[in-house]
Amino acid sequence: MKAIETVNLTKKFGTLTAVDQVNLEVDQGEIFGLLGPNGAGKSTFISMLCTILKPTSGTAKVEGYDVTTEPGDVRRSIGIVFQDPSIDDKLTGMENMELHADLYDVPRDVMHTRIDEVLQLVQLKNRASNYVNTYSGGMRRRLEIARSLIHYPKVLFLDEPTVGLDPQSRDHIWNYIRELKKQESITIILTTHYMEEADKLCDRIAIIDKSRIIAMDTPQNLKNELGGETILIHSSDNDLLNRKITEAELAETILQTENELNLCVKNAHNNVARIVELAVSVGVHIDSITIREPDLNDVFMHFTGREIRDGSGGKALPGMGARIMGGIK
Repeated sequence: MKAIETVNLTKKFGTLTAVDQVNLEVDQGEIFGLLGPNGAGKSTFISMLCTILKPTSGTAKVEGYDVTTEPGDVRRSIGIVFQDPSIDDKLTGMENMELHADLYDVPRDVMHTRIDEVLQLVQLKNRASNYVNTYSGGMRRRLEIARSLIHYPKVLFLDEPTVGLDPQSRDHIWNYIRELKKQESITIILTTHYMEEADKLCDRIAIIDKSRIIAMDTPQNLKNELGGETILIHSSDNDLLNRKITEAELAETILQTENELNLCVKNAHNNVARIVELAVSVGVHIDSITIREPDLNDVFMHFTGREIRDGSGGKALPGMGARIMGGIK
């Protein structure tokens, strides 16, 4: 049995299609990432799997339970950490945990043992008696993760779990997520628009853009699919240099943003010399050139023709982003 199964799952709000015919299977025990920009449909997709929203069409199962016909069974099988904070800061950490345990009917004879276990996991046991309004942002997020585990869920949904956190707190949350997989043996569904987060944590990721899944594989396989290296160029005339590099067929793909050209190339070190010669021949001054291995931002640009950080995107070459599918089985 799969932890998650969706078939043509769709959600519409009037004329707006927020999730468009998504087909997805997630194995039990995976850390599975949904990677995409804000507004891509990630949170709506998660909301349907958590029975918060009803699908417009299609089907979805969580731990074998249908989200439409068996919502109670689904809810008992999952834990959720929402994108927006949901901890009561007028209660102590322990009081928040006890309240949540009562809501999920955790037996009284095991409640505090379980609370101690999950608070220890996120290193908050020594702060359990403190009011949450004395916690830092990272500590509150850790308490939310602990709270979501109180009833022994089989699937944990983390919706943008590190948004708004400083780099150190974010790194701590990553460590706790890795530890969760080891200690709790649960499936984790993670939505994020942080490339590094998806790359470091996820066994597999699905890139979602404009309501659809457009690519899915392990982070490394997706990077390997680009088949080359990345060259970043800052120049005095990116428009002209873009045209000349395209005419000379020196790059597999090119994305032009406001400040730079992002090229996916094969044999980068050989092609750099040719690009510099080409720039000199047309009078374009190159301010800087950087060569690096592809990352997930490059993967996203390869499939969509724009940066994940940019809601409107840069100037994409014709044909980029054409590999859009209504979901990948």
